[in-house]
Amino acid sequence: MLRKRFSGQPEHVVNYFFFIAEEVREIMAQLGIRKFEDLIGRADLLDKRHAIDHWKAQGLDFSKVFYVPEVDSPRRALDTQDHMLEKSLDHKLIEKARAAIDKGERVSFIQPIRNVNRSVGAMLSGEVAKRYGFDGLPEDTIHIQLNGTAGQSFGAFLAHGVTLDLVGEGNDYVGKGLSGGRVIVRCPNDFRGFGPEHIIVGNTVLFGAIAGEAYLNGVGGERFAVRNSGAAAVVEGVGDHGCEYMTGGTVVVLGETGRNFAAGMSGGVAYVYDPKGQFAARANTAMVDLEPVLSAKEQADKIDRDIWHAVTRGSEGEADEVILKRLIEHHFRHTGSFQAKELLEKWEEARRAFVKVMPKEYRRALKELAQAARAKSATVAA
Repeated sequence: MLRKRFSGQPEHVVNYFFFIAEEVREIMAQLGIRKFEDLIGRADLLDKRHAIDHWKAQGLDFSKVFYVPEVDSPRRALDTQDHMLEKSLDHKLIEKARAAIDKGERVSFIQPIRNVNRSVGAMLSGEVAKRYGFDGLPEDTIHIQLNGTAGQSFGAFLAHGVTLDLVGEGNDYVGKGLSGGRVIVRCPNDFRGFGPEHIIVGNTVLFGAIAGEAYLNGVGGERFAVRNSGAAAVVEGVGDHGCEYMTGGTVVVLGETGRNFAAGMSGGVAYVYDPKGQFAARANTAMVDLEPVLSAKEQADKIDRDIWHAVTRGSEGEADEVILKRLIEHHFRHTGSFQAKELLEKWEEARRAFVKVMPKEYRRALKELAQAARAKSATVAA
């Protein structure tokens, strides 16, 4: 897209950077500096007079900002960090899933996990992507049940065909960059709590997710599904700023939300269970509309099926009720959620208590796409 809009030639960009490099070399020569590394920490070389004398800077003290300490040690980083990747849990997962990675055979196993195990699933997904690209493996080819508490970024960038089923709890960034895999976080079988009252994952869950599914049998922290652009998720409550800057995908919340829900949300759809009618006061409606979830018959009489087709990315003719109920059924099947079970048992009453969060510009774009598609079909037919 950027290249399409650029009116010049690639050589012009190359020349531009050559000129920048040449000017930098001239300035460094004037300062008596040979390498970029020798500029690090040299605040004494800054021309501060113009900034300090500016009227906006009156009364400000920059002495601590520009202070140059007298030290014998280097002012730049020379030691490389040891991330101890050789101790990563993913090495074990990769070896146990070798038959799936190499031959496409289905594998399933159980593995303990601790909070020192971070980004679990990322290296495994890298191995899958090396061989199969973004399409990955068939659904659930690799199914891993992990028992315990996961460290940060559990299921990060998880690839198609990989399911991580965590029996326990997760920290921040669960499902970060989710790329087609399935993340499940559920309570142990002997847990007697109630999902909407139990915090099971931390903040910024599904940050930047692009595809895949997440089923979380409990409450997520703040900024749930921020910048989600294609993943489907079911959670039983979220903190502040849920679905912030979301551009695609589907999020179902079976419990309460914090404030500022849907801030900057320009795409995708969210469904929030709101039996007490409190959600409207917590949502940020600058860019979204709040609507009831219609039954399949009610929506068939009201909404253009072409728009449904665009919203559901291929499930032509499906109403919100169908999409919502299916996700809750999947949530119950994967997690055993008591909340999901109760809602399904009284579905007609529960359905009427859900609120649909629909971005205004997304709706407009879908209508324009539908109109363009109809016009194209009419032209072809003529």
